[in-house]
Amino acid sequence: MATATTIPAASADSSFLKRVPRGRRIDSTPTLFPDVPANRDSGPGALPPPGFAPERTGIARLAFSSPRADAKRGTEYFLLPVRSILNHCDSERVPFSWTVNPYRGCEFGCQYCYARYTHEYMELDGADFERKIYVKQEAGAIAARDLATEKIQGEHIAIGTATDPYQPAEREYGATRAILEQMAVRRGLSVSITTKSDQVLRDLDLLLQIAAHSSISVNLSITTLRTRLARMLEPRAPRPDLRMNAVRELRRAGISAGVFAMPLLPGITDRQEDLDALARAARDAGAQWFAAGVIFLMPSAQKQFFPFLDAKFPKLARRYREWFSRSNYAPETYRKEISVRVAALRKKYGLGSRPVEAARAKECGRQLSLGLECGVPAQRAESTANACAAQSPLRVLA
Repeated sequence: MATATTIPAASADSSFLKRVPRGRRIDSTPTLFPDVPANRDSGPGALPPPGFAPERTGIARLAFSSPRADAKRGTEYFLLPVRSILNHCDSERVPFSWTVNPYRGCEFGCQYCYARYTHEYMELDGADFERKIYVKQEAGAIAARDLATEKIQGEHIAIGTATDPYQPAEREYGATRAILEQMAVRRGLSVSITTKSDQVLRDLDLLLQIAAHSSISVNLSITTLRTRLARMLEPRAPRPDLRMNAVRELRRAGISAGVFAMPLLPGITDRQEDLDALARAARDAGAQWFAAGVIFLMPSAQKQFFPFLDAKFPKLARRYREWFSRSNYAPETYRKEISVRVAALRKKYGLGSRPVEAARAKECGRQLSLGLECGVPAQRAESTANACAAQSPLRVLA
């Protein structure tokens, strides 16, 4: 279990090398792009030297030159140099100002994950989203610098908006914990974490330290209570009962926590009895809120999800293609129907619709909650949750 506050850069004298499994070495991996020549005169099929990518810029160039740290379970891990940990979100369609994603890519491999398109920015195929995981280097040190700027004061920071902060890589690399350690020594922050993993309980000590001087809430994304279905949809994510237990333990410790029933999959996880059972379990676990968001399918996600439907839910495949062929969103009539049903379940079980600001928020002057607003049309909102953790880029349905 990693607890270091930073992830050292991989160099010959770096202590990080001590954590590389015996028999392996950290190296740049040009096989990520085996068909790209080192320069235009190299001839077809020639490979560039390690770390050299003359025809790439930005994040694609950084990804190409990132050294490989390890490979296990059919997944490769790379160390990605970054300039910042906090990313500013200036869209009026999201209820937060800053996002934090300690990793690029997510090993949980959720069939429906819309965030696969983020790998395309690195000139990788969306199918590599769970096979090539990029760990942001020096996460703790960079977070310390970012958190020291005045511009974040009073602004909400959402952790886990594109990849799960507690995916398996966190056990070894500890990037999320390194960031939380920096948040724990500051006052007046407004922070939320969205995850599909009970591993968040490992950092309960830090969550309590943050809660002592700032506002913090945790959203556990749980799509279904049916274990076999969850394993099919989210192959490497922890079981639903483990996630619900995490809600229970967080609440016992005094941490604000709730359940995101996201994404809601038409014909698969939207049965009334299933949603009722999920809301009831959330209530029994002490959850303070219960929110739902219908699946959102960008083209990169469709490439993965439609073949999955063909194989596992062939009777639904045609309807999904009809619904999402012209739009990334499900029909508005369906979304409105789900909104009404979820609102009724919240009323039935006494659950809120949004995270609750902790009492300590008053120390910050102007604090923003995660702001899961009721009554906002889904097509006008973007995700408040991890693309893998909560999947949908829609504001949750009221």
